[in-house]
Amino acid sequence: MPEHTFTLNGKQVTVDTEDNVRLLWVIRDLLGVTGPKYGCGINVCKACTSHINGKAFNPCSVQVADVEPDDEITTIEGLADTVESDLHPMQEAWLDHDVVQCGYCQPGQIMAAVATVRKARDEGRELSDADIEGIRNVCRCGTYFRIREAIKDGATRM
Repeated sequence: MPEHTFTLNGKQVTVDTEDNVRLLWVIRDLLGVTGPKYGCGINVCKACTSHINGKAFNPCSVQVADVEPDDEITTIEGLADTVESDLHPMQEAWLDHDVVQCGYCQPGQIMAAVATVRKARDEGRELSDADIEGIRNVCRCGTYFRIREAIKDGATRM
């Protein structure tokens, strides 16, 4: 079987698997990192949202063969390490705003929020309501108001 090497949460990993295996299955099943959740498998629900080279992406829609050896993938498990803290500021905001109900979508929500804040800052502007509206992650519990408040608070902490 082909070998695939990339960086996951700051550590270089190599897996032996077929080229067409979705990256979500590699991360969850072969590497045992279960923060990114399986929801739809077709890039709609966004429960698996993670970062590749600092940008949000959905590993359910990416084949492992499309990941390059110099790609850096970060899941919710590695997010705090990007700020060298026990929790990322967005995670702290999530807790302070009591966002979670069932919690299934929350890792993807947080990862999408962090990427959205970073993108706005990289463009030299503050996070806007339109940016938050652009986050398309699905929350079946309907905690969208608390999610919005946590994103705004987390953005001020980042």
